[in-house]
Amino acid sequence: MKKNVVHKIPKDFKAKIDANQKALLTWKDITPLARNEWICWVISVKTKETRGKHLKRALGDLINGKRRPCCWSGCPHR
Repeated sequence: MKKNVVHKIPKDFKAKIDANQKALLTWKDITPLARNEWICWVISVKTKETRGKHLKRALGDLINGKRRPCCWSGCPHR
């Protein structure tokens, strides 16, 4: 595992990224650390409802070329 990368992408998040060409292009272009930030942001919530909102927003942001989650202090697990 690369330094500072502690999360593996969940299957549902990977499937959504793989199903959208723009999101996939951004995903492939960002660093492993940036990918880790997105994954952590999606999975570090308390409820299934909030996770769904984060998953939807992450996909939209990746489609728009955003490289990191906004307004979030970062992965606390690294």
